[in-house]
Amino acid sequence: MSFVPACCEIVGYVLFAPLLLGVNHIEAAVMGAVLSAVSPAVVVPRMVKLIEEKCGTQKSIPQMILAGASCDDIFVIVLFSTFVTMAQGGSAKATDFLNIPISIVLGVLLGAAVGFAVFFLFEKAYQHSHKIRNSTKAIILLGTSFLLMSIETLAKPYVAVSGLLAVVAMACVVKLKADKSVSVRLSEKFGKLWIGAEVLLFVLVGAAVDVRYTLTAGVMVVLMIFIALTFRTVGVCLCMLGTELTAKERLFCVIAYLPKATVQAAIGSVPLSLGLSCGKIVLSVAVLAILITAPLGAIGIDRTHKALIGGEN
Repeated sequence: MSFVPACCEIVGYVLFAPLLLGVNHIEAAVMGAVLSAVSPAVVVPRMVKLIEEKCGTQKSIPQMILAGASCDDIFVIVLFSTFVTMAQGGSAKATDFLNIPISIVLGVLLGAAVGFAVFFLFEKAYQHSHKIRNSTKAIILLGTSFLLMSIETLAKPYVAVSGLLAVVAMACVVKLKADKSVSVRLSEKFGKLWIGAEVLLFVLVGAAVDVRYTLTAGVMVVLMIFIALTFRTVGVCLCMLGTELTAKERLFCVIAYLPKATVQAAIGSVPLSLGLSCGKIVLSVAVLAILITAPLGAIGIDRTHKALIGGEN
């Protein structure tokens, strides 16, 4: 669930985007990487709510979707960086694909090491009666995250490191090592930051969209999105093979893996900003995918979870 549905959806774009949208296969791969990520903004809070309500938890369905969707986003973003590099160079090399596992491993190791260092800083300050306020901790973590992203850029000529994966690994280590009350308060702090950041993110995406271009390519773009979602559905079903899940529970997993929003808003305009010839069409597809799948997935999860996965009292 962490990579098979995304890979299937990318394959759908590589096969059909050149036919429907007039892009080459490398550009189609870039488009697929942008569009194949599940939206954490839609999925995560709903799965957390289902876990709290003990809905589907007997078979760990919301836990599986929550973990799979989170890994899915990381996997897709790493692939996106690789495909963009290939699109800028105009050719694919074996080393480009070799960099994917290298960047994942080094990103996790770097993030884990920094996470332990940050936690050690917090603990030492507390032991010496220099209590660090949660707002200050949030600023330290945010600044460290930007530093990790800078390390990715600095190390790029020498070795592939996933800065985004390092940030996630750092946060995971801090959460595991810190007291539960501390991690909860930090989560609340970042939740408040996300409210403003989300508005800014979608405003910037909207400002970059050429509505006339989007409307011109509308029919083919919508068709491409639904073809890709079909490939994604096949990928989710493949992951369910051999499990004890019923047909209804498998259908719920398919619905939960439909919504796209946050990741597409974050990276949808990157190809355009880098001057890639496919930039406008990638952004157009990303925007239409958000408009179509975000409400479809959100309403689908909210309206069908009781009927499809039930609940425990």
